[in-house]
Amino acid sequence: QLQLVESGGGLVQPGGSLRLSCAASEFTRHYYAIGWFRQAPGKEREGVSCISSGGITNYADSVKGRFTISRDNAKNTVYLQMNSLKPEDTAVYYCAADRYYFCSASTSDWGQGTQVTVSS
Repeated sequence: QLQLVESGGGLVQPGGSLRLSCAASEFTRHYYAIGWFRQAPGKEREGVSCISSGGITNYADSVKGRFTISRDNAKNTVYLQMNSLKPEDTAVYYCAADRYYFCSASTSDWGQGTQVTVSS
């Protein structure tokens, strides 16, 4: 069974940066795409960013220009560099690995999440 472990979350001031990491127990090349979702209190889980095995990426409109997703197949790890953080970025961030589609919530495996809090 695939295990995904997120790390790198924490408390940061508005305008600050964090880098999230998602370490996979299986080779990332076994998955078509790996990405990130987030869920804020009282809101539904939403897609943040996704990267395919071929390096194709996408981003939610709310994070374009601020977040960058990347992957290191040798380390079986996917990263999310988050810059210019805003209070509305506060959420639990979940790593998602999808064997079939481009980070579809219905077909992805999930990590346990890491808390990101943006506050002064």
